[in-house]
Amino acid sequence: MVNSSWSVDEFLDQCKQSGDSAYTAFRSLLEKLEDPTTRAPARVFLSDLQKRFSSREASEQCLSTFHFRIQDVVLDQYEGYGGRKKLTTMVIPSIFIPEDWSFTFYEGLNRHPDSIFKDKTVAELGCGNGWISIAIAEKWSPLKVYGLDINPRAVKISWINLYLNALDENGQPIYDCENKTLLDKVEFHESDLLSYCRDRGIELERIVGCIPQILNPNPDAMSKMITENASEEFLYSLSNYCALQGFVEDQFGLGLIARAVEEGIAVIKPMGIMIFNMGGRPGQGVCKRLFERRGFRVTKLWQTKVIQAADTDISALVEIEKNSPHRFEFFMGLAGDQPICARTAWAYGKAGGRISHALSVYSCQLRQPNQVKTIFEFLKNGFHEISSSLDLSFEDDSVADEKIPFLAYLASILKGNSFFPYESPAGSNRFRNLIAGFMRTYHHIPLNADSVVIFPSRAVAIENALRLFSPRLAIVDEHLTRHLPRQWLTSLKIESTDTDNPSDDVLTVIEAPHQSDLMIELIKKLKPQVVITGTAHFEAVTSSAFEHLLDVTRKIGSRLFLDISDHFELSSLPGSNGVLKYLSGTPLPSHAAVICGLVKNRVYSDLEVAFVISEEEAIFKALSKTVELLEGNTALISQYYYGCLFRELLAFQLADRHPPAERVCENEKPTEMIGFASSALSVLDSAELSITETENFSPIHMDVDKSFLPLPSSVKASIFESFARQNMAESEIDITTSIRQFIKSNYGFPTSTGTEFVYADCSLALFNKLVLCCIQEGGTLCFPAGSNGNYVSSAKFLKAKILNVPTSSESGFKLSEETLTGVFESSNNPWLYISGPTINPTGLVYSNREMENILSVCAKFGAKVVIDTSFSGLEYDFEGCGVWDLEGSLARLYSSSKPSFCVSLLGGLSLKLLTGGLTCGFLALNQPLLVDAFHSFPGLSKPHGTVKYTMKKLLSLQEQKTGGLMEAIAEQKRILCNRARRLKQTLEICGWEVLESHAGVSMVAKPSAYLNKVMRLKDTAFEMKINDSNIREAILRATGLCINSAPWTGIHGYCRFTFALEDAQFGQALDCIIKFKDLFSN
Repeated sequence: MVNSSWSVDEFLDQCKQSGDSAYTAFRSLLEKLEDPTTRAPARVFLSDLQKRFSSREASEQCLSTFHFRIQDVVLDQYEGYGGRKKLTTMVIPSIFIPEDWSFTFYEGLNRHPDSIFKDKTVAELGCGNGWISIAIAEKWSPLKVYGLDINPRAVKISWINLYLNALDENGQPIYDCENKTLLDKVEFHESDLLSYCRDRGIELERIVGCIPQILNPNPDAMSKMITENASEEFLYSLSNYCALQGFVEDQFGLGLIARAVEEGIAVIKPMGIMIFNMGGRPGQGVCKRLFERRGFRVTKLWQTKVIQAADTDISALVEIEKNSPHRFEFFMGLAGDQPICARTAWAYGKAGGRISHALSVYSCQLRQPNQVKTIFEFLKNGFHEISSSLDLSFEDDSVADEKIPFLAYLASILKGNSFFPYESPAGSNRFRNLIAGFMRTYHHIPLNADSVVIFPSRAVAIENALRLFSPRLAIVDEHLTRHLPRQWLTSLKIESTDTDNPSDDVLTVIEAPHQSDLMIELIKKLKPQVVITGTAHFEAVTSSAFEHLLDVTRKIGSRLFLDISDHFELSSLPGSNGVLKYLSGTPLPSHAAVICGLVKNRVYSDLEVAFVISEEEAIFKALSKTVELLEGNTALISQYYYGCLFRELLAFQLADRHPPAERVCENEKPTEMIGFASSALSVLDSAELSITETENFSPIHMDVDKSFLPLPSSVKASIFESFARQNMAESEIDITTSIRQFIKSNYGFPTSTGTEFVYADCSLALFNKLVLCCIQEGGTLCFPAGSNGNYVSSAKFLKAKILNVPTSSESGFKLSEETLTGVFESSNNPWLYISGPTINPTGLVYSNREMENILSVCAKFGAKVVIDTSFSGLEYDFEGCGVWDLEGSLARLYSSSKPSFCVSLLGGLSLKLLTGGLTCGFLALNQPLLVDAFHSFPGLSKPHGTVKYTMKKLLSLQEQKTGGLMEAIAEQKRILCNRARRLKQTLEICGWEVLESHAGVSMVAKPSAYLNKVMRLKDTAFEMKINDSNIREAILRATGLCINSAPWTGIHGYCRFTFALEDAQFGQALDCIIKFKDLFSN
C-alpha cells in the first residue's frame, strides 16, 4: 500500500460495495498497522482517508456511502496527564457508534479525581470502537487498559483507533511524559464480559462498563454464534440488546450487568472500583439495588436524560410490564419530568414522539472485598441458583460488618468441608478457644478452653446447673426464672424432711430481687445451697458487689453462678465489667462459676448461645456432660456465628503480646459445699458419654449418632440461602405444615387441628421434657432392652422410674407382644419409649404390622407411647423402606382404648434430610393434658429461624422430588448398605458375632472371641481382662477407636458400632478392628 490518491480511491471503491467489504478492507489495513515495517505508511494512509471527508457533512456521507466514518472526539475540557484535546476515531455500521449514551458515561468518569486511573490496571466492558479505553489511557495514564468486547469486528476497529491515536499523521509514535505510547498502555481483546481477564488470571483495579440493558425482542437471535463473519445487523444488535442471563435482574433487562458485576468481583482487587453506565428505565432504586445486594457501596457520579435510541426496540420491556407489577420509567422528550411506563413510551414513540430516559453513572466499591469475594467464589461453584436470594445491602454499617464476614466464613466452611465435623458436647474446640482468647486479649483473664462450656442458651445453662446439683433450696434472680419449671417456682419445700424421697424432683426455687444487697440478705437468712444471680447495671462497673457475693456464699457454703449476660459486650472497645476486672487479677473460686448468654448480635436477635466459665475441673466436666445428656449438643450454626464475631475481634490483634501468668485455682474450701446430686453422680460415673478429644489425641468415633457422609449440594445451598436472605416472612420459617405432611407421608401418623407441634435444636431435648412429664404424673418409663443408651442415661439423670423390657436375640431384640404385656401387667402408669421404624442401636426395622401389634398392647393398658423416628429415614435393606401407615389403626385404638392411652411422635430431620450436624427436632402431641404438662417445663432451646428455613426448603424438595435431594438420599443409602456389609465382614473375620443391620447408621455385635481374654499393651504395664463392659476402654486404649459397649446398648454382650463416618475414617476404623484382633494373635 502506498500513499497515493489512486490507492485511496481504490480503497473506497472496495468499501462502497458493502459494509462487509469495508470491514474486510480495514482488516487488511490493520495487518499493515500491526507490522512495524508498514505501520507508518498505513497510518499516513488513514490520515489521507480522513482528509478526504473533513467536513461533518462529508463524514456523514462517508458512513452512508462507504460504510465507515473517521471523526474527531473533542476533549478540550477533559484533557488529562497527556494534555491531548481530541481523539481521532472511526466506526463501521456493525459496531456501536458513539452517541449520548457513551458521551454521558465519559462525563461520569470525569467526575472522579484525576488519580482514579493513574497507574491502575483497567478493563472496559463493551468497548465498542475503543474510544473510551483510549481516552482513559490518554487522560489518566493507567498502567494498562484492556478494552473488551464480544463483537470481533469492534475489537479490530478498536485496534485501528488505537493506532490512529498512538501515531501522529506522519506515522510517528506519540510519547507521553513517561516516554510511553498508547500502544504500551492499551490492548483490545474479544471477550464475553471479563472472560479474557479471568482466564488469564489478570487482576483489575478498575472496571468500567457501558453495556446493553434491554432484552432482545427476538430471543432466538441471541443464540447465534458470534463470529466476525456474522451479519452486520446481528453484530450491531449486540450493542443494543442482551439475552437472558439467569439472574433475577433479567426481569428488568439488567441481567448482563448483573453477570458483569459478579464476574468483576472475582477479578477485581480488594480496593478496586467498578463504574457502570445505567439506563434509568427500570427505576433508580432497581439499578442501585443491583449493586448493593452484592455488597457494594454505590455513589451516583452523574445523571442526565438522553433520547432513547431510535434503533432500540423496547417491546421486550412492554412484555415484562404485562407479566409483572413493575413499571419502567421513560419521559416524553428531554424536558418531560413525569415518568411514563414502557407501554405508553412505546406507543408515543410509534406515533413519532421522542422518548427519553434517565442515564446515570454509578461508581461502586465493595464494602468488605475479601469476604464478598469468598461468598461469590462459593456461589459460582455450583450454587448460582441461590444467588438471587443473596442480599448484602444494609442501612447500618455495623450490621454489614457482622453479617458479611459470617456469610464468607459459612461459604468457606461449606466449600471446604464435605460434612460438619464432630464436635465435643462441651462445645466446639475452636469456639471455646476463641472465647478464651477474647477474655485474654480484651479483659486480661488468663483463661483456656478447658474452663469454658458451651450451652444452647442461658436458660438451659441455668436449668442444667440446678439439675446437676439438685439443691433442696436455690435462690435465683427474678430476671432469670422465666424458663425454669413451674413446679420449682411453686414448691414450698424450703427445709428437708425425713419423708422426702430422694428420687422426687423436690427442688425449690425462691425468686430474689436483682439488687445485690437484697439478694445477700436473702442468702444470709435462707442459706440456699445454690445461688444464681445477675448484677444491676449500677453495680456492674466495679467488682465490689461480686466480691461481696463471693464472700457470703463461701461462708454459707452456697454454690454461686453469676450471670454477666447483660453486661458482656462483643466489641473491640468493651465497657467496664466489674466481674471480669476481678477475674483478671484473681482466680475464680471453686464454688463459683460465671454464666454468659450471647444474644447481643446485630443481625439475629433470637440467635443465642451461652457459655459457662468454671476453673474447677470437676465442675467443667460435669457441666459438659449435662449438655450431652440433656441437649445432645449446642447447635453448630450458632457456635459458628458467634465464633465468627469473636474471630473478627481477635483477627487484628497481635497474639500473646502480653501473655498472662498461669493461675492455680484457690485452695481455700468453702463451708460444707453441696456436691452433685446422687442421681447425677451415678449417671456421670457409669454412662458411656463422649470421649474428650485433646490436642494430641483424636479418637475415631463409632459411638456417635450422627452422619459424617458428604452433604448434598442442595443441603449446602439451603443452609447458605437461609443466612443470605434478609427479612424472611414468618410463613417462610413456619415448618408445621411441612412437618405435618412429612409424618403423614412417612408414618401415616394422624394429626388434627388440636395436634401440638413443638420444636427444639435436637430430639433429645424434647425427649427429656417428656421424661419430666412422666415423672410429674408418677409414671414408669419402659425402655426395650436394646435402646439408645444416651436416652436411658438421660432418663436416669432426671430421676425417672425406669423399667427394662426384655428382648431376645431370636427376634433381633425387638419388642414382643407377650413380653410387653407381662411388663405392663406389673407396671403402674406405664410409658413406653420405642425407636422406629429404624431401631437404634441394632439397625433393624419395625414393620407396620409389628408396630400396630405393639400399639394394640399399649392401648389395652392405657400406656403413653413415645415413638422416636429420629434415627429413621435411611432404610437401605428392608422391604417397604420403613414407611408406616398408622392412621387407621390409631383411629381404631383411640376409640376403644383407655383414656390415658396416647401416642406422641418424636423425630429429627438430620438423617432423613442428610443435614449432618445441622439438627432440628420435632414432637407431635395429641393429648391436651400431656400438652399442658409439657409446657410446664419451658426451658427448650428452639431451632433458629435459619434452621427452620433450611428444613422447610429441604422438606419441600423431598416432597416435590426435585433439587437432586432424592438422588442424594438414594446414594447415601447405597453407601450405608455397602458400609454395613464391609463392617459385618470385618467384624466376623475378627471374631465378633454380628446382628445384621438393615437401616440407619449403626449395628450391634458380640465380642465372643475376646471375652475373658487378657489384653496386654506392648511397651506398657497395662493389662485388662476383657468383658462386654470394659471392651470399649480396651479398644480405645489399644487403637483409638471409640465404640459403645453392652451397658450402653442394654443388650447383654452386644456392643454398638456406627458407620456413617467420613470415607477415610471408616477405612481407619476397620483397620482398628483388625489391629485389636492382632493383639490377641501373638
